[in-house]
Amino acid sequence: MKRRLAFFALILSLIALIGCSRGVLRVAPPAGSALFLINSAEIEFADDLDVDSLNLAIERSLNYYDGPGRNNVYRLADRLIGARQMKESLLDFRQMIKDSNGLADRTKRLSNKFDIYRAAGQDGSGMVLFTGYYEPMLEGSLTPSEKYRYPLYRPPPDLVAGKTSKNETKIENLKGSEFVAYHSRKEIDVDKILQGNGWELIWVSDPVDLFFLHVQGSGKIRLEDGRMVTVSATKSNGRAFRSITRYMLDKGMISARDASYYNVKRFLKSKNEQELNAILSHNERYIFFRFVDKEPIGSLGEPVTSGRSIATDPDVFPAGALAFIRLRKPILDQEGNLTAQRVSFSRFVLNQDRGAAIKGPGRVDLFCGFGAAAESIAGSLKEKGELYFLIKK
Repeated sequence: MKRRLAFFALILSLIALIGCSRGVLRVAPPAGSALFLINSAEIEFADDLDVDSLNLAIERSLNYYDGPGRNNVYRLADRLIGARQMKESLLDFRQMIKDSNGLADRTKRLSNKFDIYRAAGQDGSGMVLFTGYYEPMLEGSLTPSEKYRYPLYRPPPDLVAGKTSKNETKIENLKGSEFVAYHSRKEIDVDKILQGNGWELIWVSDPVDLFFLHVQGSGKIRLEDGRMVTVSATKSNGRAFRSITRYMLDKGMISARDASYYNVKRFLKSKNEQELNAILSHNERYIFFRFVDKEPIGSLGEPVTSGRSIATDPDVFPAGALAFIRLRKPILDQEGNLTAQRVSFSRFVLNQDRGAAIKGPGRVDLFCGFGAAAESIAGSLKEKGELYFLIKK
């Protein structure tokens, strides 16, 4: 009996080593495991973007491993990997990309020199839900007016980090000697509890665009004289993110077929101020901003790279790590409008950001860049796909 059990265990182990052929999951990952080692021999590591953008994204992760992430240790399945080895993996990968001669050679080198870990996904199927985010552009002013009356706030001085009974960090408001939950979106935007304290950073013309700037986390604002400034999220009020789309669906305001990014945005812009405030206030989470001199800043403290940076849950996947994704994306016509077509693509990316709504092993947000085309791609990207992490053997 023991020999039979040992034989079946051996067979299962061999099946697990076979892993996944061309993205097809052949065996369920271990229960509770966010990543599992696969045999990558049959995965083609094709990349649809330019090498310069990949090298730029790699350099930004290297900066992180040399700086604030230099003492971190990460778990990939059953391995604990320090920042030094994460950095060495990126350096070796960058050299390999430079030296390899075509797709077949690159795929062979990767399979020989790197361990490939697949994300198990939310339900263990090996499929991950991809969405997109982008850097929006708003119209604004450094001084308030009838047109520009919706402020972005810098972090107020009474915004402090307290500790819960479980010793978890919690953003709170210090009143006297007592910590209380920090102000909600309704208290800040509707009741205007922060107004008049000089904490306004800049004013914009549209409350719906401002709300989506909070969701995206960074953006550009064009001033009246034509100058462009960049703002980036720096802190939040610590309250949980709540989806206004889910709220509107539950309330019967919109149907499931109308729940796309563009339909939601159009619906919000059709509401009067009172109706709009009631909907937006459902999401109590509030973002505070700062001016930045460079591109949008990710959670590593480094700029994110268009098409190359992803946001994931930092409690699940290793910050700064090299990854590979395969999914479909929408196609734009020559005027930048969405078509009904979608095309499969794959590319290398770097795990360089996080998001309030990006939780667990089954969610990834891809940074799509700046402007109208990026907004079109990000707003329509909602696809199941594959996520792999690569680490030097």
